[in-house]
Amino acid sequence: MSEAVLDIQDKPKTGQWISLSLQHMFAMFGATILVPQLVGLSPAIALLTSGIATIIFVLITQFKVPAYLGSSFAFIVPIQVATESGGIGSAMIGAMFVSAVYALVSLIIWKTGYLWLMKILPPIVVGPVIIVIGLALAGTAVDMAMTIPAANNTSEYSLLHFSAAIVTLLTAIICTIYFKNIISLMPILIGLLAGYAYSAAIGIIDFTRIGEASWFAVPDFLIPGVDYSFQVTPTLLFIMVPIAIVTISEHIGHQLVLGKIVDRNYIKDPGLHRSILGDGIGTFISSLIGGPPKTTYGENIGVLAITRVFSVYVIVGAAVFAIVFSFAGKLMAAIETIPTAVLGGISILLFGIIASSGLRMLVDNNIDFGNKRNLVISSVILVIGIGGARLEFSETFVIEGMALAAIIGVILNLVLPGLDKEELDDGTE
Repeated sequence: MSEAVLDIQDKPKTGQWISLSLQHMFAMFGATILVPQLVGLSPAIALLTSGIATIIFVLITQFKVPAYLGSSFAFIVPIQVATESGGIGSAMIGAMFVSAVYALVSLIIWKTGYLWLMKILPPIVVGPVIIVIGLALAGTAVDMAMTIPAANNTSEYSLLHFSAAIVTLLTAIICTIYFKNIISLMPILIGLLAGYAYSAAIGIIDFTRIGEASWFAVPDFLIPGVDYSFQVTPTLLFIMVPIAIVTISEHIGHQLVLGKIVDRNYIKDPGLHRSILGDGIGTFISSLIGGPPKTTYGENIGVLAITRVFSVYVIVGAAVFAIVFSFAGKLMAAIETIPTAVLGGISILLFGIIASSGLRMLVDNNIDFGNKRNLVISSVILVIGIGGARLEFSETFVIEGMALAAIIGVILNLVLPGLDKEELDDGTE
């Protein structure tokens, strides 16, 4: 690796600090605001909580890990399902319990080591579950791109709106394929901007909301006991909590990649238990005030790799800018006017990339599908997850979709013959 321009603890000069921090904020901006748009949350609160969660993460990891936390795509379907069954407050409660799982795993790792976790969640389980997360959203992305709301809760095909989706998609593809600098790390944001401009040109955007919005606006908070009652059901827990299987694995992967880029061993120092705890507390605070669950962002890791600026102060600066921008009423109003077709166009690429990243995990880890054990585990996970299988014990206790697929995947990995006993090592020395 080439030498760092700014190392972890280096403080940039003021002008450089501002520009580098803004660059990180824009890198995560498109994806972070897209998640709330898809699940019915406030983009402003998602932006605010991403900044707060990032600062919390940096503090807990002792200012050693330059990672940015944004909205997690793994929870889109679980949030949608939880919202349908019990309202948006139900999804927030589920996210709080996810953060409790993070805290528990962090505690166990602190006491016993981490190898047991990495071996109980091998690529043959995590890869197919990630594929399920992407493909389960495929129908949603296409419907958003092609249709517009009609009477009686129906939708109708619109070629005009579909053209906006295509422009958005093509722009994002061009940025990803034909650019190798910082632009290639922001295809979502640039695609949204291009799609928005095209939508304005063809007259499918109503700008009234922007004109009516104030320059300063407080984000829409969702507080338990005030905006919704705190009710926990078994179904709620099994909708949300099992997805932690994927997000924790994703977190480990990001820490390993980031460690290679900045030439540090983050699994040992400050420790995987600290980084997972930081992710968990960030998610807890986010859900406590109405934001989506958080995860470390690959987009920002990419920015680090290109710029060689590893300063944690730049990451904190990006978090501060995100918090400030979340109170910009006009900007948030403009985000809310983004046509559904534009969101659908970018989602086609994004959800496909999620599914493809699961496939890449299998390829990178040389998973042998000539091995019947691997074939069985992946096949069952894919069909159960994409097919929408469910275990319904009662009206309030249902396990379904990708949550059920993740649970069954872990169980199959542990019980099917062929698992090396050493894979259950607890990681202690």
